[in-house]
Amino acid sequence: MPAVIQPTRPQIAVSAAIFRDGKVLLTRRARSPAKGFYSLPGGRVEFGESLHQALSREVDEETGLEIEIVSLAGWREVLPAAPGAGHYLILSFAARWVAREPVLNDELDDYRWIAPDALSSLGDIKLTGGLEEIIQSAYRLIGP
Repeated sequence: MPAVIQPTRPQIAVSAAIFRDGKVLLTRRARSPAKGFYSLPGGRVEFGESLHQALSREVDEETGLEIEIVSLAGWREVLPAAPGAGHYLILSFAARWVAREPVLNDELDDYRWIAPDALSSLGDIKLTGGLEEIIQSAYRLIGP
């Protein structure tokens, strides 16, 4: 079995704060990185893909949803926490749900539609770092 070659440079990724009926979609990662944490759907940008193309593709692959991308809501940098871990620059966008119901692929194992003001009262649910700030920024762009 060939060894996995780790990138030597940061990778660009995108994610979507998708709003529907005043709630945002949170998805739980089924595998590393961030296994067991709730976050936003998304993933790596492929060479030659625009950010919007990558985001629409990743959301469709992970959730089956069709979305309308509104605007960039913020960004986050994830530095390698251990040898062999990835270094990512994640650009997060505000988006509106357009069509279809969530059908998760094998990268995700749960989803929830949550009111943005309820994030702080979710109890012991694990959220990825910076998630609340991105969601609040995206909510301001979407409006009630």
